[in-house]
Amino acid sequence: MKKFCVDTSSVINGKLTQMIEDKKLDESELIIPELVLSELQAQASKGREIGYIGLEEIKKIQKLEKKHKLTINFLGERQSYEDILLAKSGRIDAMIIDVAKQNKAIFITSDRLQAIIAEVKGLKVKYFEAYEKAERIKIEDFLTDDTMSLHLKDGALPFAKRGRPGGVDFVTLRKNPMTEEELNVIATEILDAARYEDDSFVEYGEHGATVVQLKDKRVAIARPPFSDGLEITLVRPTVKLVLDDYKLSEKLKKRLDEKAEGVLLAGPPGSGKSTLAASLAEFYMKKGKIVKTMEQPRDLQVPKEITQYAPLKGKFEKTADILLLVRPDYTIFDDIRKRNEFLIFSDMRLAGIGMIGVVHATDPIDAIQRFIGKIELGMIPHVIDTILFIKDGQILKVFSLNLTVRVPTGMAEADLARPLVEVTDFENGKLEYEIYTYGEQTVIVPVKKKEISGLQKLAISKIKKEIRKFDRTAEIDFLSDNKILVKAANDKIARIIGKEGSNIKKIEEKLGMSIEVQPQVESMGKEIGFEINETGGYIVLSFSKKLSGRNASVYINKEYLFSATIGRTGQIKVSKSSDLGKSLLRTVTTKKDIKVFI
Repeated sequence: MKKFCVDTSSVINGKLTQMIEDKKLDESELIIPELVLSELQAQASKGREIGYIGLEEIKKIQKLEKKHKLTINFLGERQSYEDILLAKSGRIDAMIIDVAKQNKAIFITSDRLQAIIAEVKGLKVKYFEAYEKAERIKIEDFLTDDTMSLHLKDGALPFAKRGRPGGVDFVTLRKNPMTEEELNVIATEILDAARYEDDSFVEYGEHGATVVQLKDKRVAIARPPFSDGLEITLVRPTVKLVLDDYKLSEKLKKRLDEKAEGVLLAGPPGSGKSTLAASLAEFYMKKGKIVKTMEQPRDLQVPKEITQYAPLKGKFEKTADILLLVRPDYTIFDDIRKRNEFLIFSDMRLAGIGMIGVVHATDPIDAIQRFIGKIELGMIPHVIDTILFIKDGQILKVFSLNLTVRVPTGMAEADLARPLVEVTDFENGKLEYEIYTYGEQTVIVPVKKKEISGLQKLAISKIKKEIRKFDRTAEIDFLSDNKILVKAANDKIARIIGKEGSNIKKIEEKLGMSIEVQPQVESMGKEIGFEINETGGYIVLSFSKKLSGRNASVYINKEYLFSATIGRTGQIKVSKSSDLGKSLLRTVTTKKDIKVFI
């Protein structure tokens, strides 16, 4: 009876099973070293697909034992802790060869180095090429030109999504459910192709989950305990577009070309975000920019000139460190999900690198919401300047962000002014959202166009008649039902207010409404004296009562902080808990220069 001894490589690639089925090992003794079984078990315990495949092959061999009159023996010792530590230096491979030599067996392997060493030690060797490239692997039999994704699961009917974003059909591929045996064969072929074919690699391997990039196809293999059954999912792009295919407005093209450097591409899964990201990468590359990508998995369809980076040692922080040394003009980050990834995106943008991030969002504003709490509110417009919302392969909405200091829409009191982020529709300039702190919370408030009632229209017409006696360019707006804001030309404000507020007081009494007057353009004007004190929860700026009703602008070290109207008691009150109040407190304690102008 001939004796054959196998190593791990011949078990994993299915060559051993093939030899048995071809009756080349009939009436033989087959020795499987315990080391081989231990190695496969260790790989499977780590969740690596290769371990499961090897163990399934051994089960197949055992089923063929009686039919082909085989005698299967598991011989040799299991590896020790020292052997595991020295595995990378070839200790375990050498021990497997020793098992073959001790039993005077023919050594079967698909590892070229193992074959040479076995021959040097005087063993007879049967060597098989580890991988024979096939024109087509089995999973490709399910694909058509318009297949976007393929879904195969043990015991379930196979189905596919076909079409393109915006027009997808669910198609059942056959009437019989998939079997575990079929899926194992498909998984083996995919992993072999990933190890030996160009532009293919195992991107991610964890307990029960493996992600493979197979040229332009991304394949996810899931097994118990991670999933409730063996499942293989294939996803691939069906269209490749350039930026001109999106029919962008000239205004947006100019923005992307000249100004946008903190861009978010937002949309639901499968909406075409990655396709647009690849189009932008190619657009910037053709403009003579150095472009890199950060991806896991690396599946963006970009030209060879654009290098695609994965997490270095599993961490994007290390990848970012390398990119800061490489100094690209733009980096595509596909996609941003975890907290530390938002921080990395922000850090790289603040370091001066143009960043294009891909985020999952069901609504355009949700893309900004995902940054709130991870970075300071005031930093958001410096990190993100443009948001493109994509759905069904089309850009449906474009937002731009801007940081300003003013009273939020819907609030009336001047001392409620605070830093806020304005989110505007890029194409028409309409303000859609305001983001600011309220108490200890950061809130996103939609800005709705105020409906003007008939009574308010009448009031506005009367106010215009009165105010335009002094300033024909004045702008009028309702802060509340009984308070009006008048923005007048700077040199006309004194005339509107009158001596000691006499004119504005007459207008207020005539209309039965409170009127606040502000300059259309902030300027330093005339410096005035004041006193600053703390009272309860407020910081109080006190002025001469003669200045009641005058609009005052507060500056710190010649930098504008805020404007407010001096009250009838000659005071401006600022809440200590507000951002303005905190700024004033810091200024007082550090003895910085505070000046007030009217």
